Amino acid sequence: MKRYKKRILLLFSLLPIINFGQSESVFNGISLNESLETVEQKLSGISEALHRISVKDFSFPLARTKEEHLVCSKVNTEYGVIDRIVFTFADDKLSYIEARGNTSKVFKSHRKDTARTYLDYEVYVKDKLFLNKKKDIARIMTEEAMHVNLFTWKNPYLHPNYKNDKKVGHSGKIPVFLKMGESINELKPLLEVNSEFTKIETLDGSDPNAQLQINCFGVEYLGFPRKIEARFGDDKLNVVWILTAKGEEDRIRKALIDQYGEPIFVNDAWDIFHNWQVGLRKDKPEVLLMTKEIGLHYKTNYFKQ
Repeated sequence: MKRYKKRILLLFSLLPIINFGQSESVFNGISLNESLETVEQKLSGISEALHRISVKDFSFPLARTKEEHLVCSKVNTEYGVIDRIVFTFADDKLSYIEARGNTSKVFKSHRKDTARTYLDYEVYVKDKLFLNKKKDIARIMTEEAMHVNLFTWKNPYLHPNYKNDKKVGHSGKIPVFLKMGESINELKPLLEVNSEFTKIETLDGSDPNAQLQINCFGVEYLGFPRKIEARFGDDKLNVVWILTAKGEEDRIRKALIDQYGEPIFVNDAWDIFHNWQVGLRKDKPEVLLMTKEIGLHYKTNYFKQ
């Protein structure tokens, strides 16, 4: 259960402490968590074009009641012109920015600190800035968005020809390829084909139930591409974490109730379903899948039931 805190501490330990202002301020002083109206006013004088999008059938994890996007082209900054940018708002708060074109010059030319590497990104964690130099992409996001690993998400509204005609799948049904108890040799190909990309991680030994984790990025769950963490003990899948956000907690709970019925255990941090094999975590938003043996172990030793 300490896995989330260890993961965040590990990411922070890999990255330098820096003293620069927030990266999004290059866009005429905007800040994360500002309203759409405020951001739009600040961008109107530095953008060639602005296009506001309101999503009716939304699945953005951070959004509880409303998802909106502000798509801008040819945005002027002190350090150069960005070709295209999309600003994403959850419940009228700026939560995520994705920029393409001339990003290295705009975000790196004035910096004196050195980023560390995570996956294919140069990361400035204090600025919540992720740069992919090869693809010329910059992503800036709130801390909650970092937890959901949105730095790997490709916002479809950034593309000029994107048409939002795809019906969102709101089912909370666990992906069928996540077969608890199956061997890593059987599951690895299925995890790879159902993910945009995967990364294998050897665990540090602090979890007696698992030695290996396959991090899977871009796995569809509740209508949005996710990061899931599939853990293997003695080469068998016994735990899976699906990363979620607080804004979608009610949607996930409803989906799990539709699939499994009412929770069998509830406290401030957890709703537990399906004979202790599925958990909705509320303090650090995630969905937990367990084998029956692991679930009953947690029931006795962690939940004291």
